[in-house]
Amino acid sequence: MKSTTRGTLAAVLTGVAAAVGAAAATPAAAVGTVPVPVPLEGAEQALNIALPKVGGEIPVPMPGKPDGPRYVEGRLIPEHVIPQLPVHGGLPGLGLRAPLPHVLGDDFDHVGLQTPASDLRTLAPGLSLDAPLTPPNADNAGLPDLKLPQAGVLAPVLQTVPGANLGLGPGL
Repeated sequence: MKSTTRGTLAAVLTGVAAAVGAAAATPAAAVGTVPVPVPLEGAEQALNIALPKVGGEIPVPMPGKPDGPRYVEGRLIPEHVIPQLPVHGGLPGLGLRAPLPHVLGDDFDHVGLQTPASDLRTLAPGLSLDAPLTPPNADNAGLPDLKLPQAGVLAPVLQTVPGANLGLGPGL
């Protein structure tokens, strides 16, 4: 086999191996949402009526990297002893399309409601403490002074912007 043929073959195999490795390393959570169809076709045929079409999306939560403890001058214990854990996910989405018996006229025979999955960013509660001692004091022969202990709970945080679309129309 020529050296150029071997080089080309090695490049192709390397590319294929990288593509397979990337596909295997990408978990299902990288997708973001998982579609959830609601099968109503059997009931629609059994009852011989038009039923709504329903489906949804369930977001997959992804844990983030917490901020570690921060050392602050004048404190013996670092700030944020128990750090807040960020979790990125989303609110579930819903899609609904239902037949309407021409209540609003001939041009309106379906109603649709779409609430897409929206991003949700959260921070878990955390804890911040401080010891009842100050750093060493030169005026006190290098011994620390006493002070009131400090404890604080870092409140959880939720951030999202949900939305919805409602529509009426023919064959919506």
